[in-house]
Amino acid sequence: MEQMRLGPVESRFADMIWRSEPVTTSALVAEAEEALSWKRTTTYTILKRLCQRGMFQNQGGTVTSLVSREEFYARQSEKFVEETFQGSLPAFLTAFGYRKRLSAEEIAALETLVEKMRGCRE
Repeated sequence: MEQMRLGPVESRFADMIWRSEPVTTSALVAEAEEALSWKRTTTYTILKRLCQRGMFQNQGGTVTSLVSREEFYARQSEKFVEETFQGSLPAFLTAFGYRKRLSAEEIAALETLVEKMRGCRE
C-alpha cells in the first residue's frame, strides 16, 4: 500500500476507472482525452503506473480494479491518522472540529457510525 499514493490528476483518473469498470482501454483513452485532455500515450503511461502499484489490472484491453475505491481511501485515511495523530481518531476529530463546526446531521451520522462500530465488537 505504500506505493498507492495518488496525486490529484492520478486520483481523477483512478476515479474514472472505478466509476466505469470494467472498462476497455479504448473507452478509457477517450474519456481521459475528454476529461483530462490527455493523449493516448499519457493515458497508457499513467494506467501502467497504477497497474504496477497494484491498484488496477489491464488484461486483454479490459481494465479492472484490484483495490476498490472504498478500500483505497480507507487505507489512505488510516495512514493519515496514524502518521499525523499517532493513530488517535479522537485526536483527529478534535483537530478537525477545532475550525469546522459540525452540523446536527453530521453529528447524528457520526453517532450512528459509532453505534455501528460498537455493535461490531460485542
